[in-house]
Amino acid sequence: MARFISFLALLLLVLLGLAFSVLNAHPVQLDYFFGSRQVPLALTLVLTLAVGALLGILFSLGLVIRLKRENLRLRRKAQVAEQEISNLRAIPIKDPH
Repeated sequence: MARFISFLALLLLVLLGLAFSVLNAHPVQLDYFFGSRQVPLALTLVLTLAVGALLGILFSLGLVIRLKRENLRLRRKAQVAEQEISNLRAIPIKDPH
């Protein structure tokens, strides 16, 4: 059922994208460092969105790597603590009486 809902959401997204590109097919002047070019407005907006998403992923990558490293360190620390607890439970209790 979840796959079907995901497929419907993807289909709706594709249809909205197609409608967006048809409604925004007017050419605009795109100026860049080496020249300029006439491109459709929809293409300009989609490329801008894609570049922004890639930059966001790139800038958050450092944080993700740092958190994964900290997670690994904490897992190792918890494993050592669990081993110590297991060793302490295995030691027989000696009653001095």
